[in-house]
Amino acid sequence: MNPEALSAALLAVVSPLAEARLPGSSEGWVAEDFVIERPKNRDHGDWASNAAMKLAKGLGANPREFAAEIAAALTATDGVASVEVAGPGFINIRLEAGAAGALAKTIVDAGAAFGSNDTQRGQTINLEFVSANPTGPMHIGHTRWAALGDAIARVLLASGATLVREFYINDAGAQMERFGRSVLARAKGEPIPEDGYPGSYIDELARRVLAQRTDLLDLPGDAQLDTARDLAYALQLGDLQASLENFNVHFDVFFSERTLHAKGANGEPSLVDDAVDRLRAQGHVFDQDDAVWVRTTDFGDDKDRVIRRSNGEYTYFAADAAYYLNKSDRGYAHKIYLLGADHHGYVHRLKALAGAAGDDPDRDIEVLIGQLVSINGAKLSKRAGNIIELDDLREWLGTDALRYSLARYPADSPLTLDPEVLTKRTNDNPVFYVQYAHARTHNVGRNAADSGVTREAFVPELLDHETESALLGALQEFPRVVAFAADVREPHRVARYLEELAGLYHRWYDNCRVTPLGDEEVTDLHRTRLWLNDATGQVLRNGLDLLGVSAPERM
Repeated sequence: MNPEALSAALLAVVSPLAEARLPGSSEGWVAEDFVIERPKNRDHGDWASNAAMKLAKGLGANPREFAAEIAAALTATDGVASVEVAGPGFINIRLEAGAAGALAKTIVDAGAAFGSNDTQRGQTINLEFVSANPTGPMHIGHTRWAALGDAIARVLLASGATLVREFYINDAGAQMERFGRSVLARAKGEPIPEDGYPGSYIDELARRVLAQRTDLLDLPGDAQLDTARDLAYALQLGDLQASLENFNVHFDVFFSERTLHAKGANGEPSLVDDAVDRLRAQGHVFDQDDAVWVRTTDFGDDKDRVIRRSNGEYTYFAADAAYYLNKSDRGYAHKIYLLGADHHGYVHRLKALAGAAGDDPDRDIEVLIGQLVSINGAKLSKRAGNIIELDDLREWLGTDALRYSLARYPADSPLTLDPEVLTKRTNDNPVFYVQYAHARTHNVGRNAADSGVTREAFVPELLDHETESALLGALQEFPRVVAFAADVREPHRVARYLEELAGLYHRWYDNCRVTPLGDEEVTDLHRTRLWLNDATGQVLRNGLDLLGVSAPERM
C-alpha cells in the first residue's frame, strides 16, 4: 500500500464522518488533500496524518476525538495493521507486513520507471541555463549551473513535463569583435589588444584557425577579422559543447543571439524588430526623447526600460524581449531562466517583460539565481589564466563527485567544496557513500546467485524486521521526493534522500541476510529479501540518474 492509496483510504473514511457532522462539508475533497507523511520516529508507525487537526475546527469537533473516530474506521482498511492517535490528534498508521513489503516487487517490476510521476504533465517548459559567452572556456560558475540545470531538467522530465534544455549563445555584440581581434592578433604574432581576451587558449585558437585557413593572412583586412572571428567562434563553441557532453550535460537547443538580429532574405524585419511591434500592440511601448521605451514599471520593475536608443540601436533588453517571445512562439508556455549571482537585476526585468508580452509574470516565467561556488585549492586555468575551468575540475575531481556535490545544495546557497572529501573513498564522501550502497546491492545479488538464491518466490509478509520496515518506508517515498523536487526546482532533495536511503540499506544489510550461512537451507525469506535488495538498488540507480551521476556495480 503506497501513500496515494492511503490518502484515498483516508478520504473514503473521513468524508462520511465529516458529512455526519456537517452536511456538504466534504464536497470537492480529493485524495491529494489528505497528506500522508513518514513519522520521524519509526516507533510511531509507518505513516502519519494530521487530517483530524486540520479539519476539526471547521467541523466543530474536538481534534483528538475526531482523530479517534478516523482511526477506528481506518483500522478496517485492507493492509492496515493498526491505527493510533497521538498528541493533540495525530493519526499514526502501521501497515501489515505484506502490504508494506509488496512494494519491493512493484519497484523491481517498474525498473527505471519507478519514481516517475505525472505531477508536471501538461507543462511545456523551456529551461535555459549555462549560456556562456562563446569567447572562452567555461568556468566554475558555469559548472555549477550545468550540474544544477541538468538535474532540474531531469526531475521535471521524470515528473511528466514536456521540456527542452536550451543554451543561449551570446554571439552578437562587442565581445565577439574583441574576441575576433584577439585571435587575429595572435595569428599575426602580435600582442593581444588591450581590451582583448588573455590566456593561452587564444593562442591555441589562432593556431587552429590558421590550420583551417592557411590563407588567412593573405585576405583583405576586414575579411581577415571576419574569418578569424567566425572560425574561432565555431571552434570555441564546439569546445564548449564537448565540455558539456563530457560533463554528462546534453542540450536540446543551442540558440544563437545572431538569429534575433538577422533580417529576412528579402529584408523582412528581424525578430527584434518584430518584438518591438508586438510589445507596442500590447499597449506597453511608448516614445520619449527620440527613444522607444517599454513601460515595465507597470509590472513591478524599478524603472521603465529603453528598448531602442535615440540613435536607432537596440539595447540588450530588445534582444531579451525577442528571445522571450520566440520561446513562446516555439510553444513553450513556461520559461525557466537559471542565471548567475551577478544577474539579480534581471529578475524584475524579465518578469516585467513577461507581463508586457501579455503573460502572467507569476505563472509563466521563473528566474532562478545561483550563488557562487568555490573549491578549496583549485588553481586558475593555465589556458585561460584568470578562471577555474570546467574541464580542469572534471579531470581533477571526476564527473560524478563534481555533479553530485554541485546538485546536493540549493541554487541560492553559496558553496565551498572540499576536494579532500570529494576524492576520498570513504563514507565521509556523500557520492561515494551512495554509490557504494548501489554497488553493494549488486554484490549481494552476485553472492545470492552463487548461493542459489533467486527471485522465484516472493512472500512480502516475511519482511517484518524493523530495518526492513524502515527501508520499505523510505523506498515508498521516492516518487514523492522526485515530484516535490520537480515542483520546487530543488534536485538537492533527491541527493539528500539517496543518502538517507543508503544509510537505511547499510543498516538492513548488517541485520538481514539474503544468502544463507554455511549449510543453511535457502528459504523464501532469503528469496524475498533478494527482491528488497534489488528494489533498493533500482531506486538508488534511478535517483543517481536524476542527478546525472553513474551507478557503478563494483567499487
